[in-house]
Amino acid sequence: MAYREYRPPPGLEPVVACLWENAPATDRAQRVVPDGCVDLIWLADRELVIAGADTGPRIVHLPAGTLSSGIRLRPGAAGGFLGLPASEVRNRHVEAAHVWDDEATRLADALAGATPGRRLELLTATVARRHAAPDPLVAGAARRFAAPGTRVADVAAALGVSERQLHRRTLEAIGYGPKVLARVARLRRLVALAEESLALRALEAGYASQAHMTDEVRRLTGLTPVRFLEDAGLTAA
Repeated sequence: MAYREYRPPPGLEPVVACLWENAPATDRAQRVVPDGCVDLIWLADRELVIAGADTGPRIVHLPAGTLSSGIRLRPGAAGGFLGLPASEVRNRHVEAAHVWDDEATRLADALAGATPGRRLELLTATVARRHAAPDPLVAGAARRFAAPGTRVADVAAALGVSERQLHRRTLEAIGYGPKVLARVARLRRLVALAEESLALRALEAGYASQAHMTDEVRRLTGLTPVRFLEDAGLTAA
């Protein structure tokens, strides 16, 4: 088994994008690109970490024969789940004990002695116990940014708030502002398209030009569009 995703448990669909496991057969440098989500991860059979929302690529080194188990929160749910502004873990892998103290220590001890299936249950129970709920305003903004050509000013106006309010709420609930969220949504649209021509694919995804796409893809993934799209696939978010 390599990377595999599972549907969110019943009742947690508004909060959880997916459960997942990753068990590389060989030592792997895993490239993680921004998706607007925060994950709680039992990483490589050794530590409990919170992976904050990224604004650029992250390389995670996974030893062969280890299993990582995680639960991914939907955009907008992180602030309530963490109990602090999600911006405090932006672009970081943070030991969960630094955020939750003894609660995280007890969970890590339980995960260390659990079977793989039981680990996913323990992570799920943690989300349920913390009564995480998405910020409805931020969740609504994320849905609107999923459509091409959406501007921050238009989203704020449609939601009945100022751009400043939208920025503050998005920082707290996701970890970064609405402009970055819009870029991430555009990258996900690019991956989802099947158009062979890069220029047409860029325009359909909502970029102003192929050059605009190239600049943003490099910024978010560290790769050229051609190299990134060779094996890119959408993960749940």
